[in-house]
Amino acid sequence: MDDLDKKIAALGTKRSYKKDAFLFLAEEDARGFYYVISGEVRIFRMDDSGREIEIVRLRFGDFFGEAVAFVSGKFPAFARAARDTEVFFFERTAVLRSIQADPAVAEFFLVLLANKCILLNERIETLNMRTVRQRLAQYLLAFCSAESSCAIDLAIKKSELAKHLGTISETLSRTFRKMEREGLIEVRGRRIRVLDCARLRQEISR
Repeated sequence: MDDLDKKIAALGTKRSYKKDAFLFLAEEDARGFYYVISGEVRIFRMDDSGREIEIVRLRFGDFFGEAVAFVSGKFPAFARAARDTEVFFFERTAVLRSIQADPAVAEFFLVLLANKCILLNERIETLNMRTVRQRLAQYLLAFCSAESSCAIDLAIKKSELAKHLGTISETLSRTFRKMEREGLIEVRGRRIRVLDCARLRQEISR
């Protein structure tokens, strides 16, 4: 919460959610938006077969739902606490009044929305233009700073990683096994050792 401007924080009210509790449902009216103080929130959609497609995981310092709330729309996805979570809830009309009265508040939310648009475009490109293998390589490289090899401890279960990458557990497992056979990685539970960082980077550019 220290990273959130006090003027902005004063517009919100604290809410707490137990693990697996929904913050909102898809198609629910967006009367406001959220900021994560602690814990973790999963944003996901469901396809026609009921399979969850994870869009993003949100942690401390993340805003979500603001774009939909500002246009009085409906949430296009589900938001669920991945563990016990505390958030600020910002009621739309109160924030709009503050924006009209204070240029600094208006600037804060303008920058926030602009940055969110950039991140969303990058996420859409990743899901639509890249294979599961490329998405996995990109995910692993985000935690890999070494030039030759590195070890990564996954913070989430592999089933949750599959949802995050927009695939199913079986496909992710096959991808892990194939990359392991090719000498790119070594998998030991949640610990993934990248054996050749340079080759893994080449996967993304193919």
